[in-house]
Amino acid sequence: MEDLSQRAQQELEKMDLVNFFSDEEEFAPEDQHMNEEPAPEDQQMNEDFSKVNIATEESFNDKHNQMRLYRMFYDNFFPYKLYFHWLNYDITPTKNFTHREFSFTLPNDIYIRFKSFENAELLKKEIERLQPIKIDIGAVYSVQPKYKKTVSEKAFKPTEKELVFDIDMTDYDEVRTCCSGGDICLLCWEFMTVAIKIVDQSLREDFGFKHIMWVYSGRRGVHCWVCDERARKLDNDSRKAIINFLDIIKGGAHVSRKVKLPNILHPSLKRSFEVVKQHFNPLLIEKMGILDNEESWNKVLDIIPDSTVREKLAEKWKDNYKCSANEKWDMLVKEEEKSEKKKKFKDPFLRDIMFQYCYPRLDVKVSTNINHLLKSPFCVHPKTLKVCVPIKPEECEHFDPITVPNLNTLRKEVMEFDQQQNTDAKLPDYKKTSLKPYIEYFDKFVKSLLSETIQSKRDAAEKSMEF
Repeated sequence: MEDLSQRAQQELEKMDLVNFFSDEEEFAPEDQHMNEEPAPEDQQMNEDFSKVNIATEESFNDKHNQMRLYRMFYDNFFPYKLYFHWLNYDITPTKNFTHREFSFTLPNDIYIRFKSFENAELLKKEIERLQPIKIDIGAVYSVQPKYKKTVSEKAFKPTEKELVFDIDMTDYDEVRTCCSGGDICLLCWEFMTVAIKIVDQSLREDFGFKHIMWVYSGRRGVHCWVCDERARKLDNDSRKAIINFLDIIKGGAHVSRKVKLPNILHPSLKRSFEVVKQHFNPLLIEKMGILDNEESWNKVLDIIPDSTVREKLAEKWKDNYKCSANEKWDMLVKEEEKSEKKKKFKDPFLRDIMFQYCYPRLDVKVSTNINHLLKSPFCVHPKTLKVCVPIKPEECEHFDPITVPNLNTLRKEVMEFDQQQNTDAKLPDYKKTSLKPYIEYFDKFVKSLLSETIQSKRDAAEKSMEF
């Protein structure tokens, strides 16, 4: 069989290299255990601490096997029709789809930008031809992106895109103690649960958005796609205003206190604080152990504005080193109460500490720049080979990133299903696998978008009839 790398090179030579670009996202370096032998199949992982990391299966090291897995996925699992209906917001092609930018990442870190397609079939053919290891989605432009170089720079402008959010676990490295970098576990994943709860509730209740889809990034975070027409048509300034409303954590690594809110909270922050209070103790005090050792608790003490309280607690905690983290927190609560009684101007720093450690950390640039690319739902993360599946916000507490299907598990599940049952030849492969509930949820989400489009067309037709 012809070597796949040679075939890939031949395909690349046919391409228009002018369209290649350098993506802003850099892949993390390969983890050391990438080349280790896989653990025995019967070895049970401790799920509380198991890492969503670079895949360790021996087959993942086989480049040719990876390409076969990608081909299997694009041939049998990628939901092209639903995907088209989602980005098109209609049944027949509209500018929402034909003028949309797609970006493909190919093996060897080759990037292609400003691809666009007339319909779902052409998109499918190109994906099956190129076999991208990552797909990114961009804005809808005034001119079809593939014709970008035929018009002036002023004529080629982004006109709309979903309001998107990117929440990455690496932004929590200063507060999480179980993992760092690209690693995550079920302990720190709770930060993502808190983020989904708070942002989703605010988008719905404060801004009135309805069509909101959360997606697992495939490795260490979540993405949010707000698909309401009103959200898609927001300009950059409006997007910045929404982000400024939601983003309360300010300051870099050298700033101790990153949250300073007014005494009386906005109703939105009051709701958010209820979520923070629910998760702060079990997540930060117990799981992250932010008061378990002097190095960690000093970070908390540095936030306290009153030096007298800070020094008093530092001495108490050092002298009572064996007291529990919950007991230390109770001491902090009592000291704040004493301090506040003496002050004319109140400073609820304890509340702000809870916000700083628990509140969502947003990537501002991703949300505020309409032409910013974001990884596509249902593409495959090139490091973990996990599928970027949607997350039901109402069930986000039960979402487990450890068990999200990857390309190897999908292949295995199909083989096992076909061996055990007399399979209907018409049964789609995704229905034989753990990918089924995610595609069914996506189908439901897309149908809600299409039904709104149909209703708006009926309303417009009825209105025109009145004249």
